[in-house]
Amino acid sequence: MPPYLPPEAQRPLTLRDVSELSGVSEMTVSRVLRNRADVSPATRDKVLVAAKTLGYVPNKIAGALASQRVNLVGVIIPSLSNMVFPEVLSGISAALEDSGLQPVFGATDYKADHEENVIYEMLSWRPTGMIIAGLEHTEAARAMLANSGIPIVEIMDIDGEPIDSMVGISHRRAGREMAEAILAAGYRKIGFLGSKMPDDHRARKRLEGFRAALAEAGLDLADTEHYAGGSSLAKGREMTQALLGRNPDLDFLYYSNDMIGAGGLLYCLDQGLDVPGKIGLAGFNGLELLDGIRLRLATTDACRKEIGRRAAEIVAGKTTDGVIGARRVELSPQITPGDTIRQA
Repeated sequence: MPPYLPPEAQRPLTLRDVSELSGVSEMTVSRVLRNRADVSPATRDKVLVAAKTLGYVPNKIAGALASQRVNLVGVIIPSLSNMVFPEVLSGISAALEDSGLQPVFGATDYKADHEENVIYEMLSWRPTGMIIAGLEHTEAARAMLANSGIPIVEIMDIDGEPIDSMVGISHRRAGREMAEAILAAGYRKIGFLGSKMPDDHRARKRLEGFRAALAEAGLDLADTEHYAGGSSLAKGREMTQALLGRNPDLDFLYYSNDMIGAGGLLYCLDQGLDVPGKIGLAGFNGLELLDGIRLRLATTDACRKEIGRRAAEIVAGKTTDGVIGARRVELSPQITPGDTIRQA
């Protein structure tokens, strides 16, 4: 693991830290990080390796502001097109409205190396704080965040150890509770369908919790259908057709999100399948966008807007005791049975 300062002694890293680790002068470190040509390749490599090991991000506004901070809050999410995240961003924006802080957004497409690059660029502008979706990052990304000297709030998930603060739900709990509801309704031959697999760590954790609850009942998933790309109604239809084509005796389909779940529901209705009598369905996220479908898809409300609001309040220091950082805020996922789980 790369070295980083413990929480009780956090401070922003400096050129001197990189200088000491690389064994070259601060002036040479500065030349390398400003991409000057008058440095040998061997020295350049030594400095860049030291900077990445430490998680050091060059300060693009050094000398320009006495505070060395700008009134920006970096917000990093997996996707700007995913219908899940607008509510999160809405909660963040609302909480920052009268704080003097302005959110700036970046998207990673669920790719760890892309996330690392976005973190690097955002931290180089020395924001007041950072809000980032998820707890899984590269070692270099963790080092940059841990040594940034600013409030870091990881959101959406609390199944893991945060760098600083975290606000979200337990996805393992959400998966477990949905499995328990499905089993209580009498379904036994269950399939799982997931998009953005395996890069969507929160969907993976829901599946882990789901499978754990099934195992306690002496069951396992009868079949699965995974797709590495994004979610859409069309993809949900396609995945559902493929899964039921292989295993027509399935009596329940659990989807990693509402979008593909709604596509699956439309496919089942088009095929004249008895929903929820012969086959039940459930998704995840509680998207209001899908309320116009003839049957309401069973789902779990992931508290998206509240997560955004609470995270922004931590960064802005709007907590009841005025302390910023080292917070663990767990919200409770809520199942909405809709019309696609039969009454137990």
